[in-house]
Amino acid sequence: MKVMRNVVSPGKMPAGVVTNSRRASRAASKSRTYASTASPATTVTVPPAQFDIGGGNLLPIPSDVAPLFTPYSLSGGRFQLSNRIVYAPLTRMRAVGTIPQPSAAVYYSQRAVPGGLIISEATNITPEALGYMNTPGLFLPEQLEAWKPIVRAVKDRGATFFCQLWHCGRASHPDLQPGGADPISSSTRPITSPEYAVYTPSGPKPYARPRAATKEDIRRVVGEYARAARNAVEVAGFDGVEIHGANGYLIDQFIKDSINDRTDEYGGSIENRCRFALEVVEAVVAAVGADRVGIRITPFTGFLDALDSTPYATHTYLMEKLNKYGLSYVHMVEPRIQGNAEVEQSTGSLEPFRRVYKGTFICAGGFKADTGAAAVARGHADLVAYGRTYLANPDFHKRFLLHAPLNQYDRDTFYSPGMEGYLDYPTMEELQTRSSQAQ
Repeated sequence: MKVMRNVVSPGKMPAGVVTNSRRASRAASKSRTYASTASPATTVTVPPAQFDIGGGNLLPIPSDVAPLFTPYSLSGGRFQLSNRIVYAPLTRMRAVGTIPQPSAAVYYSQRAVPGGLIISEATNITPEALGYMNTPGLFLPEQLEAWKPIVRAVKDRGATFFCQLWHCGRASHPDLQPGGADPISSSTRPITSPEYAVYTPSGPKPYARPRAATKEDIRRVVGEYARAARNAVEVAGFDGVEIHGANGYLIDQFIKDSINDRTDEYGGSIENRCRFALEVVEAVVAAVGADRVGIRITPFTGFLDALDSTPYATHTYLMEKLNKYGLSYVHMVEPRIQGNAEVEQSTGSLEPFRRVYKGTFICAGGFKADTGAAAVARGHADLVAYGRTYLANPDFHKRFLLHAPLNQYDRDTFYSPGMEGYLDYPTMEELQTRSSQAQ
């Protein structure tokens, strides 16, 4: 049996694997009705007595994790979720070039449950969006054809599937850009922290200095987000899209004042720095409908040198503006997560943003079974995204319901080629079979 190890991974890899959970706690509240304290409009309904983990297999719902297993009506009822657990977007780098592979259908369907919500790995909207090798795209016919059976496999399991739209901006290199061009960003400020490097076909290199996007570039990229959204929904068959506005990538490069030093209408004030993000949202909403659009935002991360001097003011303004669109959801990451790392101590809270934003709110970042249940119970979030431990446990919901131990994730295989650490994390049944055979 393969031993799952927990070792430190390079700090240069994508901030795609950002959440954590461990064994479910039995010490949470016994109550079955939970009123929100953060949002008066949010009330957690009484959960059913049993939960369908797939194939009509029903398990009783323990009271301590019951908030995570209450149904939820997403996007005004377009998507009926059976539970509050979300599979977070996790970069895996298993594409061949930019073409997703058939193995992805197995990978995602392993983790799909009836009424679940899965958000795909970050997916490049254009060739210029690329910042990491072997990550999939949405801009070529062969990519879209490759996505179709993957999406179908998830939907056949009864889950809702959103595709995360990605543009890396300055987190790239001319070696990864068409024609060897410089990547674009809000400004010419490069990523300079020595802990970061970009992986190119000829090996790791320092990040290059980007060029500042012109207004023509901005208009073009906004249109490319909209085109990618249509490709995802209308061609590949995804239920919706999540705009990646987090972790120091292009949209975040406009939002954060440590990067954006522009003096035009896309820089300077909070309003101006949020303009590009809101133009992308507006274009994507126009392309596929607001009820098929979410956005992910990281107010506190310093990943890829993306810092903001006034995170509360900046992102409260952004939340207020997002209210008018009627999006499927806003997805935010807790301050205790910094890129790929979970810090021991952190300051800050998502509560102010939760109070401002009136729609569905997903939180991510280091949640366990008990803390996720508590977040839903007290109205801190409507849905809770889990990443690394969900990755390592295809039968994640079942383990929460049974208070079963979780497989340990293996950092060494997060981004490595091949199927190790991708399709071979064992379910409880597989572990039991191995144990029986070993006796």
